[in-house]
Amino acid sequence: MVVPSATTPARQETVAVAAAAASLQGIPTVDMSTAAASRGAAARQVARACAAGHGFFRCVGHGVPAAPAARLDAATAAFFALAPADKQRAGPASPLGYGCRSIGFNGDVGELEYLLLHANPAAVAHRARTIDAMDPSRFSAIVNEYIEAVRQLACEILDLLGEGLGLKDPRYFSKLITNADSDSLLRINHYPPSCTIHKLDHDDQCNIKSLVSTKASNGGNLTAGGRIGFGEHSDPQILSLLRANDVDGLQVLLPDRDGKEMWVQVPADPSAFFVNVGDLLQALTNGRLISVRHRVIATACRPRLSTIYFAAPPLHARISALTETITASSPRRYRSFTWAEYKTTMYSLRLSHSRLDLFNIDDDDSDNANEGKA
Repeated sequence: MVVPSATTPARQETVAVAAAAASLQGIPTVDMSTAAASRGAAARQVARACAAGHGFFRCVGHGVPAAPAARLDAATAAFFALAPADKQRAGPASPLGYGCRSIGFNGDVGELEYLLLHANPAAVAHRARTIDAMDPSRFSAIVNEYIEAVRQLACEILDLLGEGLGLKDPRYFSKLITNADSDSLLRINHYPPSCTIHKLDHDDQCNIKSLVSTKASNGGNLTAGGRIGFGEHSDPQILSLLRANDVDGLQVLLPDRDGKEMWVQVPADPSAFFVNVGDLLQALTNGRLISVRHRVIATACRPRLSTIYFAAPPLHARISALTETITASSPRRYRSFTWAEYKTTMYSLRLSHSRLDLFNIDDDDSDNANEGKA
């Protein structure tokens, strides 16, 4: 169980402003601390936030202590401040390790550098030897402390979601990520100041506005509001929990009142986690929940640091729509597959590809009629 986090009076006004800004952009806020008093209401709130039309929400009252997050930020900021040659000893990302600009294996690039780590103590310890050569055990301890805290939060969210969806086993989702063979990851992204990267005039960069823009083909990495820091994509795993500093940049693709897809700027809030549904959760719920597409725009004149926990099942886990989500009016949409199979497909495609479409079931597909229960 995640305990409620305390918000100091000095932070209350900032948090209230962030909540108001998120609400104006159509981004739901879920206060996890309310689950202690009314678990049923909290479960319904999480389910609504993850449903079609959103698939993304701002999570407050989450109970993740500030100290582990601050220690991780300090440790990773120190790493990113190293000379390029020192950082490159932790790479190249394949896909784990240190990467710079290049994202994946198919030509995608971004305005960032990053660390991608397997969320497993032994794997973290192995990578720590090249990330913090002076004291790898210190780095390992900091990372693993943070991972344990966010894993607990992810499990609490998934358990509430299971209850809100009325699953026979409300802990079905969380069991996938607490499995000893879980393939969960931790990614730390560092976006250097864009005015430093591109040597553009400071005032021009800081005056760039990109609160809402229509989804369009922009021809390369340029957008109406700057350059692509991390390109449009959905997360392939079950659930993603993102925490960032006070620098804007994250955008999500949401429908407006007319159903037209719009890029919506997510107001920065270092006190909150931003949670989004992944491809596997969309498949497990037969499309009832939607894996939100998102991106990062590099416009800020201050560095942006974000940390994302990707909650994933074991590689051998079979992903198939739960029986509670299949009805006569909503037949099975996706064929059964393993997480390993999905990862292989993911690595063969560009970042922006709608990967789950490749697993759709045609109307005349016999798999639709014959597949068993999940």
